[in-house]
Amino acid sequence: MMEYILGVDTSNYRTSLCVINTEGQIVAEERPLLEVKRGERGLQQSTALFQHVQRLPQLMESIHRQQPGLKVGLQAIAVSTRPRNQAGSYMPVFRAGELVARSLSTVLELPLYETSHQEGHLAAGEHTADRPLTQERWLAIHLSGGTSELLMVERTKNGYEVQCLGGTTDLHAGQLVDRIGVRLGLPFPAGPELERLAQQGGVTTLSVPSSVKENQFSFSGAETALFRAIDRGEAPTAVARATEQVIANTLEKVLRKAMEQFSVKEVLIVGGVAANAYLRQRLRYRLEHPAVGGRLAFADPCYSGDNAFGVATIGLHSWQSEQ
Repeated sequence: MMEYILGVDTSNYRTSLCVINTEGQIVAEERPLLEVKRGERGLQQSTALFQHVQRLPQLMESIHRQQPGLKVGLQAIAVSTRPRNQAGSYMPVFRAGELVARSLSTVLELPLYETSHQEGHLAAGEHTADRPLTQERWLAIHLSGGTSELLMVERTKNGYEVQCLGGTTDLHAGQLVDRIGVRLGLPFPAGPELERLAQQGGVTTLSVPSSVKENQFSFSGAETALFRAIDRGEAPTAVARATEQVIANTLEKVLRKAMEQFSVKEVLIVGGVAANAYLRQRLRYRLEHPAVGGRLAFADPCYSGDNAFGVATIGLHSWQSEQ
């Protein structure tokens, strides 16, 4: 009989369910984006929570159709119950996934493993990375619409020990992308469309300065400069590329200092913004230069954004450690 682990993640942007087998392979998955009205720059927590509650029963039915053996082979359930693994970390949207996971665990008498959304990103990143992480301790950048943080990460038996070293003091990288994208008339979330727009342009002289101080950085000044560029009629393709550039330049400065300060050269970059091809190419070119000596790993673009695969993987490791 095949054995399975179910992962559940209900974030600000996606409702995600993922079933993996004991080899860590995905056998069933659903992760649709939440619906955002054209012109809006996000969702209120109450609206996102309501959408999760509406969708979860249908998505669970789809998961069962994809893997009918789940009803006899399911061994454990894992769920993200909070944004980060730290005291006071809370968002209402995660209660939707926790409700489903805890109910299934109780009725089916299966172990329930709780983790954080951020640890799920790290696990999905590590298990889909374009190159393996060879050390037990490494730097990570988590870039999304709700998080832009520099992290020190160390593997544990069941997950990760995560220390936040720094991050944004105002806007997150994903917020910058979405706000510029929406101002340009792109749908929310704007990341994929902004990237396509940037690729359509040629060489541009438009650039905006990055703002970095130690391990902290800011994107509000960049937002103002990019809004002004739009208002004065700069080409949308140039604005899109300048948005990518300022994020890349900011991360380059932050990571250069962190690699030197902490004597750690391996870096994992996760989160929806990390799917951007320009960002990946630019950071690799600049930080893997022999003079810097960095070794960067990026999550598979399909699993850079919100997903339940990483949550399920943490659940698998936790379950296996108890066998």
